[in-house]
Amino acid sequence: MRDEPLKQQTDIARAAALIADPSRARMLKCLADGRSLPASALAGEAGVSAATASVHLAKLVEGELVTVSRQGRHRYYRLAGADVSAALEALALIAPPLSVTSLKQSNRAGALHRARSCYDHLAGQLGAGLMGALLDHGALTGHDGVHRPDEAVRDRPASYGRDIRYELTDSGREQLRQLGVDTDRLPPRRPAVGYCVDWSEHRHHLAGGLGAALAARLFELEWVRWGAAPRVVLVTDAGAAGLRRSLGLTLAR
Repeated sequence: MRDEPLKQQTDIARAAALIADPSRARMLKCLADGRSLPASALAGEAGVSAATASVHLAKLVEGELVTVSRQGRHRYYRLAGADVSAALEALALIAPPLSVTSLKQSNRAGALHRARSCYDHLAGQLGAGLMGALLDHGALTGHDGVHRPDEAVRDRPASYGRDIRYELTDSGREQLRQLGVDTDRLPPRRPAVGYCVDWSEHRHHLAGGLGAALAARLFELEWVRWGAAPRVVLVTDAGAAGLRRSLGLTLAR
């Protein structure tokens, strides 16, 4: 009889301990847009010295939450994958708010609520609004996009955030084709249509291959652009007009 594979439990405490340090948490949040950043930028965002940042980043790499690559004399860090970003988003749903002690912090918080990245797709009012517009126009079916914690799957924890099956309709494929998104060539090795529970809106925002493709197209059209702060996304004037015209989505400015 063939030996069965060893069944192991996951070490949640180890992963949680890595995230629990405030400096490391700030670094991870900065990397949650899926882009690579140098150690110097992460040290600045965390408010620590270069030497201290190096120690923190080494622990995150060892814990496989972050990967590192060398470009010339510099090291660039990025999240190990979309699952790490999803875990951070899930924690944000239950985390208490940070105290706002300055106008700069208030402005950044407001910008993150309006529009931000969630790994390779869009979140905040923009991300939830895009999901809602696609549902309202019949491009997606399966749910109304509202997060209801009491209805979420509890007996299968791995399904939390994945228990609802959204599907792209034929009319949705045509709508997105007109926008320049080829739904027949979505990124492989991941669900075509996925979602995350948006921590600021408490609604679903579009993820999966379609979420990534739509976000990439909006950047390509210059309807959105990166803001000065990590993860912040800005909707351009052309983008506001284009989203209103193509999807009927009107965003608060």
